[in-house]
Amino acid sequence: MLPTSLHVAEPQPRAWVTPAGAFDACVQRVANADAMERAELEREGITGNVLKELPIRLQLPAMRLYAMLGLPKATAARKIAATEHLTGSSGHAAIGLIGLLVTAQRMVADSTADEAANFDTAAWLGRWLELPQPALGGRRPGDLIDTPAGLAMVARVLGAIESGSYQ
Repeated sequence: MLPTSLHVAEPQPRAWVTPAGAFDACVQRVANADAMERAELEREGITGNVLKELPIRLQLPAMRLYAMLGLPKATAARKIAATEHLTGSSGHAAIGLIGLLVTAQRMVADSTADEAANFDTAAWLGRWLELPQPALGGRRPGDLIDTPAGLAMVARVLGAIESGSYQ
């Protein structure tokens, strides 16, 4: 018999999570993460379920989203089919994009406008990512999020919109 400290517990069956449920849970996790938890999230990456739901929520063609993340179509299809985690630079970009969504959601939640009640924040963010921004040298935010420096620039512009200092 093995000593108790060496006993390995039987793996528990994983509950199946819908893409929508996984997406919402991931957004909440990013929203509530401190810096250490964010680093861990970036190591883990996002699941195939979240990757599947992301273009739907942002109302972007999946191929465009994959290009934004620097993700080959075949890799995306494999990760989605196997519900594997997307890690590495594409996973970091996806976590960063979800962080942008969290910022946009905070902007809407803080708004006093009547329209904020039924505002589709994710769809707005998807459209905004495709619009050339003067503060980004006329580039579209979606074309920059695949690198840490580009994502930081996009986050600064979105933060400026949030603060009201960018029109």
